[in-house]
Amino acid sequence: MNMSAAAANQADHGTTTETADLVFLLRAMQSNLELFGRLQAEQLMAAAKSADRQIAQLQALQLRCLAALRRRRPDQRELACELALALHITDTRAGAMLSAADALTERLPRTLRLMDQGELDLYRAMKVTIGTSRLSDHHAQLVDVLLEPRLADKNPTQIRKATAYAATKIDPDGAANRMTQRHSERRVMLHHQSEGISQLTVDNVSTDKATAAYLRIDRIARSLKTGSEKRTLDQLRADVAVDLLLTGKGGVPERSEVYLYVDLQTYLGLNNNPAELTGHGHIPAELARHIATGPDTTLRRVITDPLTGQVIEVGKFRYRPNIDVDELIRVRDRECRQPGCPRPAQSCVTEATGSDPTDTDSTLSYCRRHRRLKNRADWTYQVLEDGKLVVTTPTGETAESTAPPLHDPQPNPEHPGQERLGA
Repeated sequence: MNMSAAAANQADHGTTTETADLVFLLRAMQSNLELFGRLQAEQLMAAAKSADRQIAQLQALQLRCLAALRRRRPDQRELACELALALHITDTRAGAMLSAADALTERLPRTLRLMDQGELDLYRAMKVTIGTSRLSDHHAQLVDVLLEPRLADKNPTQIRKATAYAATKIDPDGAANRMTQRHSERRVMLHHQSEGISQLTVDNVSTDKATAAYLRIDRIARSLKTGSEKRTLDQLRADVAVDLLLTGKGGVPERSEVYLYVDLQTYLGLNNNPAELTGHGHIPAELARHIATGPDTTLRRVITDPLTGQVIEVGKFRYRPNIDVDELIRVRDRECRQPGCPRPAQSCVTEATGSDPTDTDSTLSYCRRHRRLKNRADWTYQVLEDGKLVVTTPTGETAESTAPPLHDPQPNPEHPGQERLGA
């Protein structure tokens, strides 16, 4: 009996009533969305819970597939790049899923069984995999046994705390070593969000220093909270923290370089088209003008092809001739040309596919990780005549990337080029 027949047989005998109800709702939704307006609140909640169980079971199935792939492919970073292309996610997310698949199939089988049963989804299960990642296999398995009856009805925060407690209880002598290891992985992370807003975090610093830093920020913020100050304490703390990093006594301010793409009319205030900040994405016109008119801002003219919006020339100021092609490539590409990679082009290297290093169509920007991947024998990187990159993975997945145009194509232009400003 095949899988479809088996599922139908189970539904006929009433052993999977919940699944059958969900399948019915999915089919009904495709034909009549108004059905949900006629369901009772209890029915909607039951359907939401049923969907959650099915999602968890499908996630468990996906993890088992990834674990099987992982056993055949020893290079996890390479596999993460391939998985990112296949699932349209970031390399970081793909790597986290592969790590979770390894941990759940090899060290935490009881936690994975809860996913098989629909009792635990991937997000909550990863609180266990992360919390046990620094334990030995033996200690991780003991934590798995201890937590099994305690996870199904817990939210992510409760699971994280329960896992930390269980890890300390099972391996108290290793707690200090785990703290030292985590502290060695301290880093600053920049997460770009929408509308010109970003999140800056400092991870894995010691609690005493983090607390002292917060108290200093809080103390300065409270001293600024006078009767005429309209900002909230939260806003003041954020502003104080950034000001301390940029102009405070902690170090000499450094000048950094970012690429901002804004059309000439927006720069002059004649319209409010969104601009683009490399590595972040689109930002409002008001913020773009604020950046472009800063005291340390340098403007450069960028000429684009009106038919395609592609960069064809970058204004030359002080650059030597052999740098001009490299600069044009970075301005044109904006980000690493690996499909889906958000790393800014100014942090990448440029590399020609053909023998002519001045051929801009065949020269692309790659971050270090994807440049290494490009040179592997089982990956294929083909650059077409128009500069389009076609990537083929070892399992036959394909993805494409094209340098994004700076403006919408304009048919039958009256002038040979459209000027933009790069700040």
